[in-house]
Order: sequence, then C-alpha cells, then structure tokens
Amino acid sequence: GWNRVIVEKPFGRDLQSSEELSAHLSSLFSEDQIYRIDHYLGKEMVQNLMVLRFGNRIFGPIWNRDSVACVVFTFKEPFGTQGRGGYFDDFGIIRDVMQNHLLQMLSLVAMEKPASTSSDDVKVLKCISPITLCDVVLGQYVGDPEGEGDAKLGYLDDPTVPKDSCTPTFATAVLYVHNERWDGVPFILRCGKALNERKAEVRLQFTDVPGDIFNNQCQRNELVVRVQPNEAVYAKMMSKKPGVYFSPEETELDLTYGNRYRDVKLPDAYERLILDVFCGSQMHFVR
Repeated sequence: GWNRVIVEKPFGRDLQSSEELSAHLSSLFSEDQIYRIDHYLGKEMVQNLMVLRFGNRIFGPIWNRDSVACVVFTFKEPFGTQGRGGYFDDFGIIRDVMQNHLLQMLSLVAMEKPASTSSDDVKVLKCISPITLCDVVLGQYVGDPEGEGDAKLGYLDDPTVPKDSCTPTFATAVLYVHNERWDGVPFILRCGKALNERKAEVRLQFTDVPGDIFNNQCQRNELVVRVQPNEAVYAKMMSKKPGVYFSPEETELDLTYGNRYRDVKLPDAYERLILDVFCGSQMHFVR
C-alpha cells in the first residue's frame, strides 16, 4: 500500500508559517507523498500552456523580450464575498488568487523549457525582483446605489466583514523577470471581485512591426489563452479587409473549445488532479 496526503490553500498565512507547515509535514511524510493542490493547475487551458509553448515550433523564436511587449494575467469575478467576507477578510485577494493562481500561470509562461514534463527544475520565480509599492494598485469594491440585489452592497456591507477593514478585493501588480529571455518585459497580474464580468485569461501582446508601411492602421498582435469561461485559444492579427480597397483590419484565428471539441467532456480541475494523486503524478502540484 501507499500513503498520500493532499493539502490545499491556505497553506500558511505567510512565508514563515508556510515553511513551518512544510517542515511539519516533512517530518511525517516524504516529499513524494505530499500533494500541495492548486486547482488552477488542473484547468484545461492552464495545462495547455506547456503544450502551446513547447509543442509548437512557431512560438519558440518569438517567446522572449525581443517580440513580447507585455504579458497580462487576468482573474475577474462578477460577484462579491456574498456572506463569505469573514473568511476572505483574513486573506484578501492577493493571498486568495494572486500569489497562487496567477503566479502559477506566470511560471508556465515565463519558465525555461524543462528537461521533461516531470522535471522539478523550474526556477523562474527566483528571477523576479521584489515588488515595489509604485508597481501595485489596491482597491475595495463599493455598492452601486442604482444596482440590483447584491450589486447594491459594497464589501463593508457584508455583515461578516469588520467595518474598518482595509482588506483589498482588487489588486494589480507589475512584475519583472530579470533574465536573458524576459528582461524589461512587464508581467501584469490583475485580479478582483465584484467586477464587470467573469474572466480568467493570459494575454501576450507582441511588439509593433518595425518599418510600418500601413500608416498606423495596424494593431499589435496578441495571443490569448482564455481559461474561463468558454475555454479558447485565439490570436489577434492583421488581415486585408475584404473588398476592393487595400486596407488592413484586425481579425482573429480562433480555437474555441466549445466549437472544436463540442462532443468532448472536459473534466473538472479537481477531478483530474485527484486522479493524478492516485496515479502518483506530481506534475500539476505545487512543489
């Protein structure tokens, strides 16, 4: 037989408590028995990031600071805490979303090619310099007097939230990876509650085409991986507008999973991760 233990966030409150918890677990179990689960690593499009990067020849030469202007990671929820504010207030949006889900996606986008899909040797986070206050925006949602239902309620209107709480429900941070591949490229992490839509995506915006011959009519190319809702990969690019006139317009090469894989059931993130535990695979777990 075998023993395997699954641990889910919050994995400690800060670095010290996280390391203390890791040390305690290590005294009871070996590292290959410990599965620190982040359900985002079980999502279809997050897992697809590695295949898109390392399974396609066309992306290798342009996946660097010479071609990429910026990378934006977005996590938006249209609802507030809805009575869960007591839990949320202890952690805030940075601990709840940014330091796990968004950093995991950043790692998959920015890391160097591993020796194999099971390699432990991923060091990209060590190349990120400490974030300064001038590169951070924090916010807390308020109610809309003209809204309906929960939209009228702000964060401080949640009865489980302390009335003097300064806990952020929105955060944007700009990170820089100081290595040869990414030096100077901003990695922008954005997340928040009670926003205008539900969306999680990774967006790579590429640099302008040098030597413009179209009188500034061309937009920058973008590669977008939409994690939720409606999983998709699409590239925004320029094409000639159909007709007699010679003018460019922005269009999309679109792989929407709901269309291409209409008859395929995508497993739930936890479903595939728990299967990985039974199979003894730590590929999609935090180490």
